[in-house]
Amino acid sequence: MTTAALRKEIQGYIAKMPEHKLVVLKPLLSEFAKPSYTIEPASAHERKIAEKHFKEYEENPASFVALD
Repeated sequence: MTTAALRKEIQGYIAKMPEHKLVVLKPLLSEFAKPSYTIEPASAHERKIAEKHFKEYEENPASFVALD
């Protein structure tokens, strides 16, 4: 089933629901509609730490261990 077809089917179910059930469904749907992650900018403290480690790496790359 395609995403479009699935959305249409679900919207059909919602259209047929009595109002008292919609009130129960709304919190669930609103939760699912939120993004699964949030990207926040680094704080001044986090940027300072990263800059320190970049400088350490530039001064001595051999002291760092590759992740692979």
